[in-house]
Amino acid sequence: MSGPRWGAGFSAVGRFVAEIEAAAAGTGQLKPGYVLAGDEIFLLDRCRSAVLKAFVPPDLKDFCLSDLDLSGTSIFEVLDRAQTPSLMAPFQVIFVRNVRQLYTRGAKKEEFAALDRYFRSPNPQALLVFIADFLSIPTDARRMDLDDKNRFERLTETLGQHCGMVELARVNEEDAMRWAVATAQGAGNRMDSDAARELVDALGADMMLIASEMEKLLLYTLGKGRITLGDVETMVLSAKQRSLYELTDAISSRNRARSLALLNGLLNSSDAGEDAAIGHLYMLARTFRQMLVILEKNVRDSRAIWQALWQGFRMPPFAADDLIRQARRYKSRRELTRALRLIARADLELRSSPPDKRMVLERLVYDLASEPKPAQPAWASAQLSFEG
Repeated sequence: MSGPRWGAGFSAVGRFVAEIEAAAAGTGQLKPGYVLAGDEIFLLDRCRSAVLKAFVPPDLKDFCLSDLDLSGTSIFEVLDRAQTPSLMAPFQVIFVRNVRQLYTRGAKKEEFAALDRYFRSPNPQALLVFIADFLSIPTDARRMDLDDKNRFERLTETLGQHCGMVELARVNEEDAMRWAVATAQGAGNRMDSDAARELVDALGADMMLIASEMEKLLLYTLGKGRITLGDVETMVLSAKQRSLYELTDAISSRNRARSLALLNGLLNSSDAGEDAAIGHLYMLARTFRQMLVILEKNVRDSRAIWQALWQGFRMPPFAADDLIRQARRYKSRRELTRALRLIARADLELRSSPPDKRMVLERLVYDLASEPKPAQPAWASAQLSFEG
């Protein structure tokens, strides 16, 4: 992952992993703590895996690894754990989640004073890793949201004074493609450039999905020595995504019969059957939220859509024109917010373990594809009340 070709997120992880490996080998200096800043889960997982591989032997995991959450554990308890040598393991690793708690409700002077005291004389046999996933760092850090920028500066001024800062920026499409090609090569396979492009486009540069689909592709092409565009089209979620946009196309056209038929096809083609209902609902909610933004910002062509929708909230390029067309079928914001309320109600019902998840989705799609009932004017309500 080293070298100038990689973007900010991969480069930061590469430096972190190199530092961890050098420290484990006795050829480098380990900092007493690190802050993993950003919500790119794929990169967070790579950092965690590197730490576990370097400092947590599988047979000593129960004695040298701690996962603590500041929503239920105070920072004082975390520091006490770090200061106390383990009797069963020579080194301890402590991952600290929910770091947001240090930056809410008050100045937290005592907490930061305790952190300052610990890091002035840290336990050399302990490593603290703070997971600061309550902010998002875009591919281009200059485009960071103002609130996230303030959070990052606060992190740097406090924990960053004592710990190494690892900026986990979102992965751009070019890096995602390079990663896919490099991963195939590492497995003794070759991935065609158009196959890598289709994989990334279909999954919107979502690295967790891309990594999951790469595993399937490597198994599917085992022994072939090559991953082609056809392999990607056969195995990857793009086909399912295209089916989803076909479903929202039928819904926005108010075609109830076609909508229910497409939903039935989606559920039957899913490996998890009706257990995939939550996933389908999530994608429906995401798509209708995208349409709401498109309608509110009056997006009329695919060139403008990338400014209207932020990275991480964009659809695959193949769906841009379709989704603009679908969004413009809705006459007002009210119609789309109605759809989102129906989806939210179905989500609540699904999470309550209904006896038939398929029926919940079928009722939702039927309602979404139906014309909303016109609002009754106030004078009519008053007249009905009077006549009653």
